[in-house]
Amino acid sequence: MSRDQLFLGIDGGGSKCKARLVDTRGELLGTGVAGPANAFQDACQTRVSIVEAARQALADAQLPADALGGLVVGAGLAGVNIPRCHHEMTAWQHPFAAFYLATDIHVACLGAHAGADGAVIVAGTGSVGYSLVNGVGTSFGAHGFPFGDKGSGAWLGLEALKAALLAMDELGPATTLLGAIESHLGTASLGIVDAMAGGSSRDYGALAPLVFTAAAAGDAVARGIVEEGAAYLDALARRLQRAGTGEFCLLGGLAVHITPWLSADVAARIRAPLGQPDEGAVRLALTAHRR
Repeated sequence: MSRDQLFLGIDGGGSKCKARLVDTRGELLGTGVAGPANAFQDACQTRVSIVEAARQALADAQLPADALGGLVVGAGLAGVNIPRCHHEMTAWQHPFAAFYLATDIHVACLGAHAGADGAVIVAGTGSVGYSLVNGVGTSFGAHGFPFGDKGSGAWLGLEALKAALLAMDELGPATTLLGAIESHLGTASLGIVDAMAGGSSRDYGALAPLVFTAAAAGDAVARGIVEEGAAYLDALARRLQRAGTGEFCLLGGLAVHITPWLSADVAARIRAPLGQPDEGAVRLALTAHRR
């Protein structure tokens, strides 16, 4: 392996695509952040985001744009657990020297446990549990929004919207979520439906903070939504334990908000991650290229 070889780790999810550029020693040279990179939701956008994040990382490292073709890339992407999406991404005529693909949760686990066996739960735009035991990775959940991803930001947002519309028609209990969502979207009544029709998981995830705020203020409907999401994450943690991993890292943008709602026995098993998903993606690139 050339001493001048550059490695790029990509952490791609429903909200953003992060890039981490390192040299052969793993020393950080530059970073970049681009748009969403969920291959299940939009493979074309995912490819665009990867290239843009890579270009930003090169610019951050004060390296020329034509260095793109020399990068060895390890990419952890949301959605590539679906076989069709994995095939689409592996068939991509990418602009890099090499492109090694894994799921976003796999690189998150590699980063969180510095390449060792362990488990993670991600609660962000989506949700998933993952165990890595004796080098074999197993996912739990991660069926994609709106079919799965319970306990995630997108799920919380969707449940809040449904509850708000029921309250609007006086077919469900009154909730402050209705006014909060109207204010957030800048519309009212059926304008809510118009604003959110065809929305992405990221659009629904943007409503999640409203749910936590309302729940903290004592709104019964919001509390019920958060409690249901937390109960699912509890079940996910216990499933990971049966798979052979006790302690786990809780990752994602919702982690700090949902932790107080988890059962005491589950919360006690949470450990701080040793590294971030983009570091796990770098580890993937380095390991795969050396092999």
